[in-house]
Amino acid sequence: MSPEELSALFDGPSTALAEGLLGCRLTVVAADGAVTVRLTETEAYGNAGEDPGAHSFRGRTERNSALFGPARRTYVYLNYGIHRCLNLVGHPQGQAGGVLLRAGEVLAGREVAVARRGRDTGARLLSGPGNLGQGLGIALDMGHLPVEIVATPPTEPVPVPPGVSARFLLAPPAADHDAARASVVRGPRVGVSGEGGSVRFPWRFHLAGDPSVSAYRRGRDVPD
Repeated sequence: MSPEELSALFDGPSTALAEGLLGCRLTVVAADGAVTVRLTETEAYGNAGEDPGAHSFRGRTERNSALFGPARRTYVYLNYGIHRCLNLVGHPQGQAGGVLLRAGEVLAGREVAVARRGRDTGARLLSGPGNLGQGLGIALDMGHLPVEIVATPPTEPVPVPPGVSARFLLAPPAADHDAARASVVRGPRVGVSGEGGSVRFPWRFHLAGDPSVSAYRRGRDVPD
């Protein structure tokens, strides 16, 4: 996948973006350091009025406005009053939607991620959206920031401009990732209540057998 092809995914359905992000390499540069991960688990969330599991379902609010804005931006929300969850915004023009990043494998900056998490849990260091957000240093003021599409992750320190809390650099999968794409698993989303967590919305994607992928947990009142 070229950077141009990766960028184009952000202008299409969030489901295509969620699958296409698997294997991509995301670098988050914050004040206390940078961490690069290979994305191994994602979830798609769709347009207003169409996806009952999405924050955009009931329309635009101040909290979810990033989902209705330009593609290739970030959307950050607080879950259970603790976890800062990172989403990448992508949708067709005139719609809303994005992709929740659920897990990743650390490629660079592991010592920074471990310090943020408080302990090293091996392959599961950034397993689950809360742990991923914590390890990447995600804060609520990092919403609405641009996602920069690059050819490869940075190998030298990347400056953060004054007044900006972080930079997000997204690179396509490494050249040897093509074989892994055949092992993508698709199923219901984790912990989503009601119909949005049912098999009608098999919008969770992950790489089969990857140890960083989080465990599935059924939401409340999900119809059979």
